[in-house]
Amino acid sequence: MPTSFGCSKPTESTEVSAQKALENPAPAPTPYNSEDFIEKSSLTSDGEDPIAAASEYTPGKNYDSKLSVPTYVTNIDDTWFIVDCYHNRVIYSDSLETPLNEWNIMTSDATRPHTIASDGKVYMIDDTDNNRILIFEKVDGKFIHTQSFYDIGIRPHYTVYDEATDTFYVWSSMTGELFCFRTDSSTGRVYLTDKRKIDSLDGIYIRSFSVIDGDIYLVSGVSEEGAEATILQCDLATFEVKQIYAVPDELAGMVQITKIQDFYYISVSTDKTGNQDVATIVRTKSLNDLAAGEYEDIYSKYFIGGGTPYYISSVGDTYFLTEHRLKDHSVWSFKVEDNEIADVQPIF
Repeated sequence: MPTSFGCSKPTESTEVSAQKALENPAPAPTPYNSEDFIEKSSLTSDGEDPIAAASEYTPGKNYDSKLSVPTYVTNIDDTWFIVDCYHNRVIYSDSLETPLNEWNIMTSDATRPHTIASDGKVYMIDDTDNNRILIFEKVDGKFIHTQSFYDIGIRPHYTVYDEATDTFYVWSSMTGELFCFRTDSSTGRVYLTDKRKIDSLDGIYIRSFSVIDGDIYLVSGVSEEGAEATILQCDLATFEVKQIYAVPDELAGMVQITKIQDFYYISVSTDKTGNQDVATIVRTKSLNDLAAGEYEDIYSKYFIGGGTPYYISSVGDTYFLTEHRLKDHSVWSFKVEDNEIADVQPIF
């Protein structure tokens, strides 16, 4: 894929771009019918007959009353999911108020999973330390592991379903590769349809990405070679680098960037030296301001502080923050009203 590292300024304002998008909405993606692909999934034994598999399967109950480094919280089709990374499982429940040891286990076959996403047909989980992607289908209210993909880079770390392109995007956290998957609209079979790479990111630990206004934003973390940490704004379709934003050393070990109303929120795990004691969350209206230190540190102001904030996800008008290193505070919820953080609640 062509890659350009120019840092040209955007030619039009965000407001103008948003207005144009409203006036000329992008056409809906064509349903995928498996005509073009790089690889098709490997079917599991349950995938050959998921209905029969569901009839013989009883979900197990979660047997822990606490989480161990949860990384992601979401709600899909009125079901809550928590990716409990260090317990090597994904759990689910109809309610967040259900005690953790009464949640059901979706899978415990993943090693250090990080995220889950769904296109309404299948559910995709990154099996990080096995370099795999696991595909599940919901049959009679039960989640059946039906398909798998192997050799998905090194430590696939973040999975997103993008409705605008009808595509799952999976990031290999150590190789600079983005894997693209689509679901056949008639069979439910998942296919690897594209693989994009930025060579300069190979070997740099990148924990996540975000699709914002049709572009993909990557937060580069600390590398052994000592390369400067940056935020890359790339074209989602071509993976061409459109803009590079410098980041100060104290924010070098970034985890995630997400856009909430007028601000970019960035969770930070370490500084350039790898020190977790400075872990925080900052926000800014302009990514160009980061290098000059013009940002607001919000972690200890609105949350307890002292832990390591990780991913922020959203369900409706509520946001969820996962974090670790804090005893009894691993998942928070909060809202943002007119750019003000409100209703911060510890969940687990």
